Amino acid sequence: MIRKAFRMAVHPGRYEAYEARHNPIWPELAAVLKEHGVHSYSIFLDPSDGSLFAYVEVEDEARWNAIAETEVCRRWWRFMQPLMPTNPDASPQSTDLREVFHFAGPRPA
Repeated sequence: MIRKAFRMAVHPGRYEAYEARHNPIWPELAAVLKEHGVHSYSIFLDPSDGSLFAYVEVEDEARWNAIAETEVCRRWWRFMQPLMPTNPDASPQSTDLREVFHFAGPRPA
């Protein structure tokens, strides 16, 4: 399993709208994530500055990257564009984070 983390941001005053658009996430987007080997995906908000921390567990880097080419992902980006800083293609501006520590304790029986 590959663990990835990255940062994004939400525009001030748009935090509630950002959260509301994820609850629930579109079923077709959830299906694409699953089909592309995403096992776990969490996004955390720091309301003091609007920064987002995202953590995802994926099976394969190429499959993860291929999500960006799907129609539903592109549509999601356009839907979220008014709420966050984006690139010219409407994808969220993001910064990949490098893992420097990981601890995995014993799994419960």
